[in-house]
Amino acid sequence: MDQPAARRARRGPSAYLSGPGIALGLAALIPLAFLTVFFALPVGGMLARGLWPEGRLDLSAVPEVLGRARTLRVLTFTLVSSLAGTVVTLLLGIPVAFVLYRLRFPGRTLLRAVVVMPFVLPTVVVGVMFRSLLSDGGPLGGLGLDGTWVPILLAFVFFNLAVVVRTVGGLWEGMDRRAEESAATLGATPWQVWRTVTLPALAPGVISAGTLVFLFCSTAFGVVLTLGGLRYGTIETEIYLLTVQFLDLQGAAVLSVLQLVAVVAMLAVAARARSTREQALRRVDVRASARRPRRDDTPALAVTALVVGFVLLPVGTLVARSLRVGQGWGLAHYRALTDPEATNALRVSVTEAMANSLRTAVDATVLAMILGLVVAVIVSRRPRRPGWARTVSVLDGVFMLPLGISAVTVGFGFLITLDRPPLDLRTSPILVPIAQAMVALPLVVRTLAPVLRSVDPRQREAAATLGAGPWRAAWTAEAPVLARPLLAATGFAFAVSLGEFGATSFLARPDRPTVPVVIYQLISRPGADHLGMALAASVLLALVTVVVMGVVERLRVGSVGAF
Repeated sequence: MDQPAARRARRGPSAYLSGPGIALGLAALIPLAFLTVFFALPVGGMLARGLWPEGRLDLSAVPEVLGRARTLRVLTFTLVSSLAGTVVTLLLGIPVAFVLYRLRFPGRTLLRAVVVMPFVLPTVVVGVMFRSLLSDGGPLGGLGLDGTWVPILLAFVFFNLAVVVRTVGGLWEGMDRRAEESAATLGATPWQVWRTVTLPALAPGVISAGTLVFLFCSTAFGVVLTLGGLRYGTIETEIYLLTVQFLDLQGAAVLSVLQLVAVVAMLAVAARARSTREQALRRVDVRASARRPRRDDTPALAVTALVVGFVLLPVGTLVARSLRVGQGWGLAHYRALTDPEATNALRVSVTEAMANSLRTAVDATVLAMILGLVVAVIVSRRPRRPGWARTVSVLDGVFMLPLGISAVTVGFGFLITLDRPPLDLRTSPILVPIAQAMVALPLVVRTLAPVLRSVDPRQREAAATLGAGPWRAAWTAEAPVLARPLLAATGFAFAVSLGEFGATSFLARPDRPTVPVVIYQLISRPGADHLGMALAASVLLALVTVVVMGVVERLRVGSVGAF
């Protein structure tokens, strides 16, 4: 063995940071520059317009905005609805995670895809689904829930079940069953086994999932905008109203800062829980195979059946109502999608908008994958020096920020900051895919980074022992496990980009709208024909995203790369 290889073998995994460390640092500058220009700059510009109106800091609006009765009502509704959505989602999602990841039965993969499907549906489509379900003429219209807060809560649960099921289920799938079996052998009841063994082991995953669900509920935009009307609003929709309708940039900036602080706190909790979860997974040496259902699994199976019905009911209602034409049935609403003269509410046909969406999503996916792979490689390193370890942890958190910052803030920030050379991009079509890539980037990183972290460092050490340089050693160890996750992350990014609505609603040009923007424009117009076209467009968009996520679920590798 040559001396450099021997030295690398003795120093262990940290050696791989010393050789290519400079190159990794330079590579990190690319996504950091992108994040600075297309995230920090727009968000900072939006905040500056509100808090530095005349070139100096002016905080006089803070007590005035926070003292408004409407602001208090919005903050209260955001907190209460997000907390309620998180609790209900956890209560339903944990039993479903057990059934889909610890039990073995025919159709399990299909049910996993069904449960994951809502997460990638465009938020506007989810809003349209629940309006169709609960409005007059819908299957549950007689309950009188339309126009109340209940549809918003149901949409939160519908949208976020996948986060709990995949995060907790992925952890549960990798748990060593022997500790539970030992407790049962010593006479513990099933409840005691759950309380003393299973729940403590799952706690990091539950906390991480609950934190993300709360984050997604509190920053929901399309769902609340579609279902809340003028009566119910969250911080996200309030920022939108203050920006677009009232031009109150000071008020919008104050709420954006408040949201930013909350998001940073949520991401810190999630990162801490995720780190604990990954450490726990590395201690597991035996992965027990899933078992067949038993009699005592009946309650969890019943909850799973309820959840599957809850997911499929609004989807089925959406499809059925899109086929309803007057007093009969037909494809008239679908045929109208290809006719640019079908409505004066749109400049282009919905099929042309679908083509725009597909092109934009492809561009956004390519951008998100290039940046996401670079970020995932960087944040998956495990430097032994505390300073470098903290730096990697901070970078991981920084690239998660777009996941929870108001899309309205980012979208409007694009318009007011990227308005002068060399970044005068206000009329450029590339703004939309850039905004969508910002949304997809954190999800790509969360899909790839756990896969890279799961690679045994001893594989790189073995390659180094045989004389491979740091880059070749890393490639030899990591490339074989990355192929399927890369394809899965690509599909995930494509589906998310296809349905992005918040920032796109600001940036899409009237002659180049995306389908989510068109759907919102249609449901905002009165008339049965407009609603029918919106329903038909929602079905097509949902179908595309479901097909993509079905492929992603087949490509998913074990329990890694969940969220």
